[in-house]
Amino acid sequence: MVDDGSQDRTWAAVENMDERNIQIIGHPRNQGKGYALRRGLYQATGEIAFMIDSDMEVWPRDLKAFFTALESADIIIGSKRHPLSTVRTPTMRKFLSLGFNILERLLTGVKVSDTQVGVKAARSRALYAILPTLAVKRYAFDAELLAVATLLGFRIKELPVNIDLKASFSGKEVARMLLDLLGIAYRLRIKKWYQRNFIRMKSTNKPLLTLERPANRP
Repeated sequence: MVDDGSQDRTWAAVENMDERNIQIIGHPRNQGKGYALRRGLYQATGEIAFMIDSDMEVWPRDLKAFFTALESADIIIGSKRHPLSTVRTPTMRKFLSLGFNILERLLTGVKVSDTQVGVKAARSRALYAILPTLAVKRYAFDAELLAVATLLGFRIKELPVNIDLKASFSGKEVARMLLDLLGIAYRLRIKKWYQRNFIRMKSTNKPLLTLERPANRP
């Protein structure tokens, strides 16, 4: 569990849980969603890793379905636009989310209906191939993760979620997400930064899907 400089009692709540298998990674100040998720995922030791927001806005209908779906895919994502999803969110947020998805599909080639829902599952071997190339530290981390996964040919599947999003995005957050998305498109389409990184990793003679987890990388 990663506590990214939260101002509520998330840390204390987790510490008080009667569960010894939970490892808490804490940041004294907020570093961004992408930074926090990379820190947490690099500590994953099992064959499957889950990414779930702790604020409980997203409640997966059945986590077992995510495990089952990984039998035929490498990455499973929750989607607000899945026909079986239940979504409660402000109209403006729906509009912004749809616009962002259309734009990222055009700019990055990601062919999913929703990249930003806070519940995902993945095979760890896929994550170890993807994570070393990622650069986004904040909200567009999911878009970059799936853009790179698409570039590598990993199989992505969408599942329904039960979601209750009460908060709206601020203008500053929207601007940051758009800038991050443009940065992803620039690195992907123009600079070919991700592609060059894959070539460099292959040149180390390590199979791409079995890269070792960097021990101290943030």
